[in-house]
Amino acid sequence: MMRALVALLVLLSATLLACRRETETAARPTSPPPVAAPPAPAPVPAPSARVSSIDLGTAIGADRRVTSPTSSFATSDTIYASVLTEGQPAGSTLSARWTYEDGQLVSENRETLASPGAVNTEFHIAKPDGLPAGRYRLEIALNGQPVGARDFEVR
Repeated sequence: MMRALVALLVLLSATLLACRRETETAARPTSPPPVAAPPAPAPVPAPSARVSSIDLGTAIGADRRVTSPTSSFATSDTIYASVLTEGQPAGSTLSARWTYEDGQLVSENRETLASPGAVNTEFHIAKPDGLPAGRYRLEIALNGQPVGARDFEVR
């Protein structure tokens, strides 16, 4: 019986010791969960390239801007187009497609833009013996995407 009592006391002590360890473990402060790295900043969007203006006229200044915009020309005129682009990366391509009446191609020009930011680009058409009278259209594309057009008349 004594043995049973000693065995019971040993068993009881072991149980109490195990409970105490569980309590101490539960009471210990746990280390905080690892802090997640802050999210990477959102990428800065590339400026959106756009054509701000397309002007037609018979003269162009040193800044490549049409000096007196018009949409009506004489057959003997040189017709200038000034195209202001903004936000395009260097190396972008600007193209001008000049058509007559029912879409007959008169001329097509391309310019590679050397610098980003606001850029004036000049295009022009003329014929030594004069342009035929009629309705014309200038279509402008930036990097192959249509961005604007102007209709005009030669009288």
